[in-house]
Amino acid sequence: MIRVSLFIITVLMSFQLLAANTKGQYIQPSNLSPKVRIDTSMGSIIIQLDRHRAKITVNNFLGYVTRGQYNKTLIHRIEDGYLIQGGGFMTDYTEVEPDKPIFNESGNGLKNKEATIAMAKQLHDAHSATNQFFINLNDNTNLDPGVSWGYAVFGEVIAGYEILEAMSEVEVGYSENLGYPTVPKKMITIIRVVILDEEE
Repeated sequence: MIRVSLFIITVLMSFQLLAANTKGQYIQPSNLSPKVRIDTSMGSIIIQLDRHRAKITVNNFLGYVTRGQYNKTLIHRIEDGYLIQGGGFMTDYTEVEPDKPIFNESGNGLKNKEATIAMAKQLHDAHSATNQFFINLNDNTNLDPGVSWGYAVFGEVIAGYEILEAMSEVEVGYSENLGYPTVPKKMITIIRVVILDEEE
């Protein structure tokens, strides 16, 4: 009986540890500027996240990354001179399972400048961001907060911006599968997103 009880306790502790290891706040917790590499079918991009300014958003993003939920997903929206968006759909066009929506940190002082990464949200619901993100291809001041909530910036591209420039030039059009008007005609995939080792 004691052995069975100990086994059950061990299993429960293992599940709790596994759950903790997939939450963003436990990923390099003392690192205020974690980096991730997004490997796409067109090349790799490195992004430095800003946990100091956007702690909730960064931890949310890292949770999806460490659980592998961005792997084998689509770049499903490209608007040249505006933005590139992904993180919402698998390559079979099913939706990525979202966590609960997070608080909108668009008032953190970070602006939607060219090469920054921000969270997508529903147009009329400020605190609806979950898993979808976008990278600005221009200084999109219309996405910054003003009289209403904006879109929360939480990092910036530090390498591979030329990959995004190449993506911005691909042919796009309406997708019957997604119902969106600016989907790449030739599928662009996020192969994997990797958290880079913390610098010494």
